[in-house]
Amino acid sequence: MLEIPESKVIAEQAQEVLTGKTIVNVINATSLHKFTWFNGDPLKYGDLLVGRQIENANGHGMFVDIHLDKDVHITIGDGTNVRYYCPEEKHPDKHQLLLEFDDKSFLVFTVAMYGAIYANKGTCDNKYYIGSLNSISPLSEKFDEVLFENIFESVKKDISIKALLATEQRIPGFGNGVLQDILFNSGINPKRKKSTISDLAKGDLFHNIKFNLRSMVDKGGRDTEKDLFGKFGGYKTILSKNTYKNPCPNCDSTIIKEAYLGGSVYYCPTCQSLKKS
Repeated sequence: MLEIPESKVIAEQAQEVLTGKTIVNVINATSLHKFTWFNGDPLKYGDLLVGRQIENANGHGMFVDIHLDKDVHITIGDGTNVRYYCPEEKHPDKHQLLLEFDDKSFLVFTVAMYGAIYANKGTCDNKYYIGSLNSISPLSEKFDEVLFENIFESVKKDISIKALLATEQRIPGFGNGVLQDILFNSGINPKRKKSTISDLAKGDLFHNIKFNLRSMVDKGGRDTEKDLFGKFGGYKTILSKNTYKNPCPNCDSTIIKEAYLGGSVYYCPTCQSLKKS
């Protein structure tokens, strides 16, 4: 899923490999997917995109923007996978959108569960997109302890730490995926109530958000997610679908996997107890 590390990494890769290419053909979905969201009629994407040259790309929150000339933009959101193919490679059988470039390379968009593929002229009119675009990323120096405290104090005291950090897009692009290692490194259970977290623990949490997200980006994304070239990231997750059957790396306790607030959470019951700290 597209979270802060993946949107940043994919955008940087797109900036490097796509800039200067011109779209010469748009191939619409070969596999219809009712939970793929488009901006208007996708059958008209060709009219908007063909002949447009890619100028740059950027990632923010759970979105990746590909900017073209004439103020045209392609935006993908959380749940959409994008893959770049070299000229000699074969088109995949199934996709929700495929763009061919003037050098015969191509870009493929696919959706597994749900996802957005927007093509528009001007700014995308989506409240989550606009909120993400206007937010301050934890990767930025401007995301400081004062800002984090404001986010922390913006919710009720009985809310859980997962609900605070990974729902409602209070920190755009900070989702259930990146949450796991950050909470593990902070010694905080995802079900812990905000009111039980001390100022010292809050400071550790802030530090781990900044440090872990930067590490995920610097290592090319998480090893649970693929980049623009279809390769898994180099950041080795501590707690994820790849590792939860292993014992806790700190104390050898059995890692617990539970469904909680719309997704699976992983935690060590010893290192991440529900007790106040």
